[in-house]
Amino acid sequence: MIVRTLKDCENSQRCVRAENWKSVRMLLAEDNMGFSFHITTIYANTETRMHYQQHLESVYCISGNGQIHSLEDDKVYKVLPGTLYILDKHDRHVLTAEQDLILACVFNPPLLGTEVHDAEGSYPLAPA
Repeated sequence: MIVRTLKDCENSQRCVRAENWKSVRMLLAEDNMGFSFHITTIYANTETRMHYQQHLESVYCISGNGQIHSLEDDKVYKVLPGTLYILDKHDRHVLTAEQDLILACVFNPPLLGTEVHDAEGSYPLAPA
């Protein structure tokens, strides 16, 4: 059994920061669960372009508000508490936070823990 607290993970190397976001990676590849689980904060008044070419991601909004713009079909969706969006086709997208967005994120395959977005807005695939 694995038991961790958000606070403990925030105060460790499992907390990764970038200009627009902070990601607390509570479950990683080394935990051998087949996916990773993160609590991510997207900072208010930011826009983040992403294109996870190597990963599938499910995102549940805990708090805040913003929108996700699918660059695949040019649709825009509100992101509010209770919203789940799933990037099941490696969708290119832009996430805009009007307020801090607190998100619960699941990645498959799992992240190693230190990843930040590359120039394409993607994370590299962990070596097998």
